[in-house]
Amino acid sequence: MNEELEFILDTAKEAMQNAIEHLVKELRTIRAGKATPAMLANVTVDYYGSATPLSQVANVNTPDARTISIQPWEKSMLQEIEKAIMIANLGFNPMNNGENIIISVPPLTEERRRDLVKQAKAEAEHAKIGIRNARKDANNDIKKTDVSDDMKKNIEAEVQKLTDFFVKDIDDRLSVKETEIMTV
Repeated sequence: MNEELEFILDTAKEAMQNAIEHLVKELRTIRAGKATPAMLANVTVDYYGSATPLSQVANVNTPDARTISIQPWEKSMLQEIEKAIMIANLGFNPMNNGENIIISVPPLTEERRRDLVKQAKAEAEHAKIGIRNARKDANNDIKKTDVSDDMKKNIEAEVQKLTDFFVKDIDDRLSVKETEIMTV
């Protein structure tokens, strides 16, 4: 295989891997019944005028499966953190005890679980679109190369194998997340 085709294949594989990594991050933020610090990963706090991720202004941990504890590094940040959690609209009701913020994670209702499964499926579909776009880009690049038709067909088959592999990976990850969400 020539270097140009190898580069196209590597580029497609990297793009597909990035789609998987993005999916993993997104699935981590979808709540599945038990409390995790990742539930607050998208919360940004107004820290002296700049939007700062919560994890950079406070220690976030989970003392048990139903509680998230947030201990700010500066006590003056308690109200700002509380406000940021409310603005993030995650369905949490933070409680400020003057030292830290405690969030009780309520058990999920059946309807909420179904909504979360829909959200997970939507994220999986976005990842599949990313994979298919990477395949399309690779196939377009392959058509532009100056190699034999047989070589083009072979490399297109390789790109399709990669596509199938990554789509199956997405389906497997989605299946695990669905089970996780629906388990009471």
